[in-house]
Formats: sequence, C-alpha cells, structure tokens
Amino acid sequence: MDIKNNVLETIGNTPLIKLNRTVAGIPGLILGKVETYNPGHSIKDRMALKMVTVAEAEGKIKPGGTLIECTSGNTGMGIAIAAAVKGYKCIFTTSDKQSKEKIDILKAVGAEVIVCPTDVRPDDPRSYYSVAEKLSNEIPNSFWCNQYDNLANREAHYESTGPEIWRQTDGRITHLIVGVGTGGTVSGTARFLKEKNPHVKIWGIDTFGSVFKKYHETGEFDEKEIYPYITEGIGEDILPKNVDFGLIDHFEKVSDKDGAIAARRLAREEGIFLGYSAGSALAGLFQLKDQLTEDDVVVIIFHDHGSRYVGKIYNDEWMQERGFLDRDLKVKDLIAKKADKVFLSIDHNATVRKALDLMKENDISQMPVTKNDDIVGSVTESKILNFILENPLHNTEKVITAIMTDPFPLVSEEIAIKDLNRYITKEMPAVISIDKSNQMHVITQYDIIQAI
Repeated sequence: MDIKNNVLETIGNTPLIKLNRTVAGIPGLILGKVETYNPGHSIKDRMALKMVTVAEAEGKIKPGGTLIECTSGNTGMGIAIAAAVKGYKCIFTTSDKQSKEKIDILKAVGAEVIVCPTDVRPDDPRSYYSVAEKLSNEIPNSFWCNQYDNLANREAHYESTGPEIWRQTDGRITHLIVGVGTGGTVSGTARFLKEKNPHVKIWGIDTFGSVFKKYHETGEFDEKEIYPYITEGIGEDILPKNVDFGLIDHFEKVSDKDGAIAARRLAREEGIFLGYSAGSALAGLFQLKDQLTEDDVVVIIFHDHGSRYVGKIYNDEWMQERGFLDRDLKVKDLIAKKADKVFLSIDHNATVRKALDLMKENDISQMPVTKNDDIVGSVTESKILNFILENPLHNTEKVITAIMTDPFPLVSEEIAIKDLNRYITKEMPAVISIDKSNQMHVITQYDIIQAI
C-alpha cells in the first residue's frame, strides 16, 4: 500500500505550474512553485518541521513541552502541525495586521494566539518578537523557534526547495523570484541553485515600508525606510540572520496595491488561489520583465493559500476602502447621490407648450410621458425645440402626437453604472429605475457624469 505514516511525510514535492494568461507577452517560460500543496497550505511547513526536529536533536525541547513562535500565521500553522503529530503545546504571537482567517486557523489546530501591536519597534516589550522571547524565558520546557534567526529555517530550503526546483526544471532555471520575509526561503533555495549554477539570478521581492532593498544596495540600515504597510509575509523592520544578502542579486519593491491586484489576477486568470505575497512576487515579475529573454526559465515561489486572505484582498469592500479597487458604482448609488429625487412626468394629452414649461421650471432636459400612471413614452428638449422651430404656431399640439418617442428603458437599481452604456444613447438619453420603496427615478447622462 502507498501510505504515509503521518501528515508530516506529505511536506514538500510541490508542483511547478506554467503560468499562461497572467504572463502573456512576457518573454521566457514563467513557472509557479505552488506551495499550497503542503499540508499547512504554505511553504513554511518545510522550515517549521526542520526547526522542530533540530531542536529535538539538540535537546532544546523535550516530550510534553511548549513550542513558541512569533508568526504572521503560516509558520505557526507548520509548527502546529508538527506539534499535533509530536505531542507538543503551542503558543504563537502575531501582529494585529494579520488576517482574521490566519488567527482563526491557528486556534483551530490547537494553538494559543496572542495578538500584538504592529506599529511598535521590534525591541518594544509589546512587539510580537519581544512577547515570544519573554514567554520562552518564563515557561519551563519551552522552545522559541525564532524563525528570523534560527538557521534551520534556510537549511530546510537548501535541503528541499532548491533541489526540487533544480530537478523540476532539469537544471534550466535562470531566474528565481521570491518574496523575502524571514529570508529562509530565498537564502536556502538560492544557495543550492547558485552552487549548481552561479549564473542563476535571484530576485527578492520587498515591500514599501521595509528595510531590505536599501540595506542590500547601500549597506545602510535606514530607519526612515520603516513605516506601516499592508502586505503580509514579506518585508521586515529588522535584519533577520536568515537573510543572506550576498546570495540575492536584486531587490524589487512592490506596492501594497499592486501585490493585491496581482494575487486576484492569479485566481481569476490562472485558477490558482494564492496569498498576498504571491501577488507581490508576480507584480515584481511585471516590473522586471524587460530584463528577460525568450530563453529564460523563471520560477516564482508562491508561498501560501488565498483562503487566509478572504476577508482582505479577496474582499471587494476591503479593497475599495483602501483604494486598491475601483468600486463598481450601481444605479442605486447614483440614486442615493441625487439631490432631487422627485419623479417628474407629463401626461400624454398635455400640450407641447406644457412640456416645455415644465422642463424650464425644473431645469431638466428629458421627461417620461404617462397615461393612467403607466409610462408610455418620453420627450426630450431637442424634440420640443425642433418641433417648435418647425411649427411655431402649433405649440398647443398634444405631446402624444407631436413629440413623444419611445419610453426610457427600465433598469434594475442593482445594475452597474458602467453597464448603462447598453441603454443610454444619443437617441435615448435616459433610463428609469425603481428603488426598494417603489419610487421611480430618471437617470440621465448628466447624473452619471456627476456620480463619476
């Protein structure tokens, strides 16, 4: 029988998947190393298990002990899986910018989670680094994994991620693109690949608000580079020991917005549901594409699963609130913005003069025509003007016989404003919509311009 002895044996050997629609027009073969196939749905399973097994071998944790870690969620998940199999307790500290989904998942696998403020210095006693270290000093038989400085982190990727990519590309890889956070993934993988071929380019993806790029280029740790950012999983306000800057050829900064939008594209255009850092890595590729040739083989590491970001980058309202997504205004939004919500119409037996006077009094350019409260047609100022100029002595003619044209189209209040171009034309300058209180509203081209 082909079975695994436990879930830990399923870590690694994740697929390399060719990207197509998202990278159309970009030279070379673009491949995604999709780490969501690990049992904890992220690449962090690899190094989490490695840190625990090394700690066991070195006698730093004994049976029944407590594993402690400061985590953005994914490393915690990997450690929690190892703890469940091996019988350890878990306490994780995390920052308050992490998604609710990540925190809930950690609790679901039996961990205690302590949420700490994001906007504090790493050495602040309230930071998630400091709280984790304090707990490890206070709790007997505990081990603080410390993924930032524990070199078992990058060793895991030297032993597994690097060899897998080399084998899967048959040694043809020319570029590795990977988001840099703790530095374990990029450094361990890069070390292996450069040992095989020193010409492989390693591009690290950073975010605005992080110190990595400037430090790599100047050797200066500039605190002015540090400010809050939304992107999860990459960038730091410290220099983890796991980051080997000598192995990274270039750092590329990607904005919060570009990373989020690119992640959504991967889901919609490739069918691969991934996390924030995957979007940042893809956005980094877009920014660096001019450096590629048709002969290049590019591997992008996709760290984690999109399910951990459902309330964030995959939530339209969250994206719109941050200006990451242009909101699709609907007719009901336009109605809500209208200062004058009075519905004006004219009876089909009214005169042309009456229609003209009503338009002038209310400063409108078009009006529905009704018969026994039913809408039977419409009139516009251009029709009235043309009629009067051609028939100056006949302005007592009835609307229905002189100037009435087809009724304005009736549209749902849920329709997006951008879709009104299907109805509004030069000949048909307005539509009608009915709101939830059953009141009618005329929506004109001018209303749309005002809303936009």
